[in-house]
Amino acid sequence: MMTRFSRVLLLFVALCALPAVDVACSDDDSGTPAPDEMAQLRRTLQDKFAASHAVGDFPGGTAGVVLADGTSFGLAAGVSDRATQRQMLPGDLLPQASVGKTYVAGVALQLVHEGKLALDDKVEKYLGEEPWYGRLPNAHDITIRMIMKHTSGLVRYEYDPNFAAQVRKDPYRVWKREEQLAFLLDKPASFPAGQGWEYSDTNYIVLGLVIEHVTKSTYYAEAKKRLFAPLGLDRAIFMDRPDIPIVQGYAGDSNIFSGTDAMMVDGKMTFDPGFEWCGGGVASTAEELARWIKLLYEGRAFEPSILPSMLDGVPAPALGEGAKYGIATILLPTRLGMTYGHSGTFPGYLTRVMYFPDTKVAVAVQVNTSASTFDRQRLVDTALDLAKAQQPEAQSEALRY
Repeated sequence: MMTRFSRVLLLFVALCALPAVDVACSDDDSGTPAPDEMAQLRRTLQDKFAASHAVGDFPGGTAGVVLADGTSFGLAAGVSDRATQRQMLPGDLLPQASVGKTYVAGVALQLVHEGKLALDDKVEKYLGEEPWYGRLPNAHDITIRMIMKHTSGLVRYEYDPNFAAQVRKDPYRVWKREEQLAFLLDKPASFPAGQGWEYSDTNYIVLGLVIEHVTKSTYYAEAKKRLFAPLGLDRAIFMDRPDIPIVQGYAGDSNIFSGTDAMMVDGKMTFDPGFEWCGGGVASTAEELARWIKLLYEGRAFEPSILPSMLDGVPAPALGEGAKYGIATILLPTRLGMTYGHSGTFPGYLTRVMYFPDTKVAVAVQVNTSASTFDRQRLVDTALDLAKAQQPEAQSEALRY
């Protein structure tokens, strides 16, 4: 079954993809919608996002929409801080959480094209000399492809109650990667390597170490050099310290790392988010995030001939009916067609991105809550009613997911 947060994204796709076909074009006959039509489309999108916020129970949110021709919109609704009642702005930065794995995959797939990595190489080839490596579950059998697709059997280090307890005890500790991996050393794997699927941040921590071993550089430096700079992702920042310029987030009772609802106190996060690293670890605007996802799934972040490997998914029923997981990619069928993307959850923040290959539209939605009381279904249902009321009847059928 499609997740609730996924369905809200389809609203924005329906709002932007259809008018882009029907609006008048400018005098240069380039096929680009005229400025007044773009202004109207922006107003329509903003009104719908504001209406979604009005019936939802999230403090605020941002959305980014990129049309087939690359035209993009940034939207915002609600507040970025309940205490000050500051309005959320389209340019505000919110954590992407696990969506950050898509950048790690982009770097790794560039290295595959350069012959510095091979997807079916054993991870042991790169990290086998590390003193802790042989104590990893399935250490001698896992491959690069397996860790990128979560079929390695490596369990999640961050869900170990001892890890969360240590973060609460020392919230600003700067973790070494081998210290994080120590929480699963000598423990059984979830399943034999390559014979199951289980989402785990541990996989991308290991992948980050492989990237640094191969490049003799840091992952952060490689991502900036290979992706951020050449693709113009100038608003993206790494979640590598507690005093990063993101908006306030609200975790409710789901913050296992500090136990607080508000995530920012005096401009500082309530714990150092740096341990997320290659498991996520990026914040940006929703508009820039949508641009990145469009570039990624149109084969412009690495050699496009490798894209089929990224989209070769294995069944991942936990992610929705018919869902598969490729390389850092959730492949989810919908009544608007197949979608590629990812979700992200971090205390205080939720993110979802989706790319629609049939229409070449990309959408990103971010909200500043992860509270368990967040009524996503009511938000989605009301937003869909508003969308269907303003679309032609033939298109209304396509929205009945």
